[in-house]
Amino acid sequence: MTETGRPRVVVVGAGFGGLWSVRSLADAPVDVLLLDRNNYHTFYPLLYQIGAAELNATEIAYPVRKILRGQENARFRMAEVEDVDLDRRTVRADGREVSYDHLILATGSDAHFFGVEGAAEHAYPLKEIEEGIALRNHVLERFEEAARADDPEARRRMLRFVIVGGGPTGVEYAGALAELIQGPLSRDFPDLDVDEVSVLLVEALDRLLAAMPEKLGRYAGRRLGNMGVDVRTGVAVEEVGADRVRLSDGTALPTDTVVWTGGVRGDPDAGRWGLPTGDGGRVRVNDDLTVPGHPEVQVVGDLSGFRQDGDDLPMIAPAAIQQGEHAARNVRRQIEGRPPEAFRYDDPGMLAVIGRNHGVAHVFGRAFTGFAAWLLWLMIHLAKLIGFRNRLVVLLNWAWDYVSYERVVRLILPITPKRGPGAEGRGRPEAAE
Repeated sequence: MTETGRPRVVVVGAGFGGLWSVRSLADAPVDVLLLDRNNYHTFYPLLYQIGAAELNATEIAYPVRKILRGQENARFRMAEVEDVDLDRRTVRADGREVSYDHLILATGSDAHFFGVEGAAEHAYPLKEIEEGIALRNHVLERFEEAARADDPEARRRMLRFVIVGGGPTGVEYAGALAELIQGPLSRDFPDLDVDEVSVLLVEALDRLLAAMPEKLGRYAGRRLGNMGVDVRTGVAVEEVGADRVRLSDGTALPTDTVVWTGGVRGDPDAGRWGLPTGDGGRVRVNDDLTVPGHPEVQVVGDLSGFRQDGDDLPMIAPAAIQQGEHAARNVRRQIEGRPPEAFRYDDPGMLAVIGRNHGVAHVFGRAFTGFAAWLLWLMIHLAKLIGFRNRLVVLLNWAWDYVSYERVVRLILPITPKRGPGAEGRGRPEAAE
């Protein structure tokens, strides 16, 4: 109990699952503490557009304190969670212990490299805002370097971009990158031969968009091919180097850029905290999202290893949101002395956009493609963005890109090193971003 005499609910992670848990407890007789190492919520479905110079980071992020402003029973603390003691019911964050009556873990996921040699060191994942900015910087720097290079082989290596993973993020980024190259960058660098630029999308399975109906994957492959993307299915990556990538078919391609969208795994800290983890580092949970033996602890979002009808739930925003809302309902039930209810995911469908005027959608029990799917994707993503300003700015940027065939964020921004211990790390982007 807190000083108010009400139960304390600690929520770890301000992503979709954690944030929707907190908001769903707005009128509950509890005190809520939300912990996250960042002071903003990121709209991850549009993260790839930072890497493709379509959007600024500030357009897909929103301050957590602003979101919670007005929710009297909720507080936010910017802190890195270091440990969870399930027996003592405490969370240690930045050296301070916080006790809880109920705990909701929504720490999300990390890139999963599946043990591919060199991938963790040399590939560019797309899981954090910092990574999106670093990728955009790198892509633009490759063009700047190529413009100065005299060796044709070196230029081709600099201008070959390999994307690993044929899921929605890989497909969307491949299309966005192809449009960036064929449009603004071809005009920015008139002395470069566009024929020397290549975009390759590699998928280990035999088709793209495996979570959607097969005809949508075929459509995506044809559309990307028409955009100049070399799509290779049934081919895995075996090694990533600083200047090359080796594929399972024996092909070795010189390249400075490997973008990794080929998989994610649950936050690796969960296993260290003593939580039962399974395949992909996801926490094994009961059918009500609680941790076995700990009914006061629930796990939601990408970290949750919830299985429905024999399959793991997809690591997507709708699943995290529904689980976050369900966890909040179960907290209410437990406070009232009632047992938690089983969770059931209501699949709203999936969408992906493939460049201008083209998309794929599997919604309302139907699969469709083309302009209608593209328009539906735009409307849904705008509606889900948090904050009127973000919606307006994103809409204006998209409209400007559509009308002018331009990209407004072709900026190579400096990255400020971290201060103090660990300053040799990858660093964080300047606040100006």
